[in-house]
Amino acid sequence: MLGKIIGFTVGGIAVGVGAVLLAPVVLPTLGAAGLLGAAGTGTAISTLSGAALASASGAAVTGTIAGTTAVIGGAGATTGATIGTMVGHKADKRRRR
Repeated sequence: MLGKIIGFTVGGIAVGVGAVLLAPVVLPTLGAAGLLGAAGTGTAISTLSGAALASASGAAVTGTIAGTTAVIGGAGATTGATIGTMVGHKADKRRRR
């Protein structure tokens, strides 16, 4: 049981924070590849560069950069907590043997 709790907590925090920190790298890459469509001005995100590319890429996912950060952080935390719980469960099973 303790392994699950530790795995859930550590996994959720680590992957959630990692996802938020990597978002400024991943989102502009997706935008430059043409996977995020157009900016609010109608300009294709793939034609933008620098801060405009980063901003438009972040806003393309949920409409706001803050919303996108929250979604990415939440998805990362959920994924990390799930994986951490599974790893913790296996650790608990090994301890019982």
